[in-house]
Amino acid sequence: MTDALSIRELRARLAEVVTQAEAGEITVITRKGERVGAVVPIEILDAIEDAEDELLAREARKHLDEPTVTMAEVLADLFGPPADSAGSAA
Repeated sequence: MTDALSIRELRARLAEVVTQAEAGEITVITRKGERVGAVVPIEILDAIEDAEDELLAREARKHLDEPTVTMAEVLADLFGPPADSAGSAA
């Protein structure tokens, strides 16, 4: 079963919680009774990050044949003059 601790309890038991994570246990962190985070074994975090990398790579592969734009075009779109520059001083 996954333990749940308030932030106050976590502060008091941090070393114990880290030891539990090393042993494969998950501890949920709560604030005002709401789940806000977790201390997890590093293997779980690694697996999540690997899955995220794979998902992003699959998404990128879907778009390989699409036309690209240069960085200059992106910057011009972001920082170019506004479409309506009638009231600007020169």
